[in-house]
Amino acid sequence: MTMPKQSLPRIGMLYLDHVLRFFDKSNFKGWPDKIEQVVYQWGNDKQRFIDEVKRKKIDVLIGNVPATAYETFREIARALPEVRFIPTLDSQFCNKSKENVTHFCHKYQLPIPKTKIFYQVEEALAYINNTQYPKIVKRSYGPSNYGGYFVHKIDSAEEAVRLFSKKRYYPAYIQDFVPMKADIRIMLVGHQPVCAFWRRPPEGEWLTNTSQGGSMDYQNVPEDVLELAVRASKAANAEYWACDIAVSTDDEYTILECATAFAAFPYIRDWIGQYLMWLLAPQRFDKPYFAHKNWEELGKIDSSLLRTMRHISFGQASHSTDTGEYAPADEQYSLLETRHVRGEEWPSEAWNFQDMHLLSGVNPYNRNAHGAVGNGRTQAQINQPDSFLDTGIEDHQEVTVADHHSLPGAVSELKLEVQPETDAGRLPEPEQLVAFFQSVKGIGNVLSQEIVDTLGVSGVLYALEHEPQQLTAFRNLKQKKLEAILRCWEEHELVC
Repeated sequence: MTMPKQSLPRIGMLYLDHVLRFFDKSNFKGWPDKIEQVVYQWGNDKQRFIDEVKRKKIDVLIGNVPATAYETFREIARALPEVRFIPTLDSQFCNKSKENVTHFCHKYQLPIPKTKIFYQVEEALAYINNTQYPKIVKRSYGPSNYGGYFVHKIDSAEEAVRLFSKKRYYPAYIQDFVPMKADIRIMLVGHQPVCAFWRRPPEGEWLTNTSQGGSMDYQNVPEDVLELAVRASKAANAEYWACDIAVSTDDEYTILECATAFAAFPYIRDWIGQYLMWLLAPQRFDKPYFAHKNWEELGKIDSSLLRTMRHISFGQASHSTDTGEYAPADEQYSLLETRHVRGEEWPSEAWNFQDMHLLSGVNPYNRNAHGAVGNGRTQAQINQPDSFLDTGIEDHQEVTVADHHSLPGAVSELKLEVQPETDAGRLPEPEQLVAFFQSVKGIGNVLSQEIVDTLGVSGVLYALEHEPQQLTAFRNLKQKKLEAILRCWEEHELVC
């Protein structure tokens, strides 16, 4: 008697307008059933999205959500308790902000640079005036420090104030500067390292990003670094994961970044797809095998070719000797089945500090010179839920810092205001953004107009400030042009 085949869960790909897609159906090669897709369209799209998932009877939604939609998807996940999100919203906790990375590492006793996070002006001022320098200031919100453009080395209190007066970083996220020889990026699938490489700064510099002149290589990644990345992956219960780990001049290791959102070559996304198919249907698909330290050999291939290689697989060696004895066959880092856990480890009611501080009553961050709240709005208006609808950009926070009475060696006053970028007069006109792109060498009139027409003002601002890699989806806009755009944007005063 033939046993009926067990039915497969219905998979849906989670996509978002104006956000580059990490997965494609082809990453799930061999999945026999139709793979649905559901596109989230920002703004007031939550209920429509929920209804579409229910209508398509999706069992598993696969894909990351960007920082600006994270809290909305917390609510969506609660409204779809029978749907399995991969990665879970708890696994994506670190994707939202550097602050969340800090909370995660503290909870699981993972080593990170000494970090201070400030929402209150008095606390930030006291720390800036009394701490030792140099320090590192990062934009906390969002996963991307693309190209090092959102990471700054600060050598004095006055320099810190100048930075915060120019940038809109909220909260103030300040770390001790760690003199580094290099950092190491490790990518993991099922808690097993599948790719690892060094990123070394150019001589005399401290940023390791390749876009800033850093170099990379795949050889001799220390086992202690791999073990630290495995610890972090297991703590996050992440189906796939990446860590950036600093290697200090004293050979000490600290986590700089960790998240389920990371850049990966297509063949690594295929590997994640293979793993997820086995995880969701072990009765139908074999457990994949990834050769340990495969990156040392694959890394010898030119990167332009690696970007096009797909569906790489490995045969697993069998071990024996002439005397018939068997050699140990266990890998040092096994591919593990991640557990599916219901409930929430990082509920927003306890951990969404950004919105809790903005909603917690009148405070120095949103009081203007006349005592009114953010651009004359009342606190009751700020407390309205629709003030914080996701739009694809960080439209509910802007931090301005001004040094009114500088004293030698100290900052005497620090003024922080939080105002919505979408207030009247704050967003640039489309023509201004077109003119900005036209001012960048190598960006012509047609491409400039196409970018603004496709993404809109809000989408362009979001891409420039938070997800620059989105722009490479446009034809003839590759890495060098993107770096030129970001350099110009860094100096531009379009949004003031």
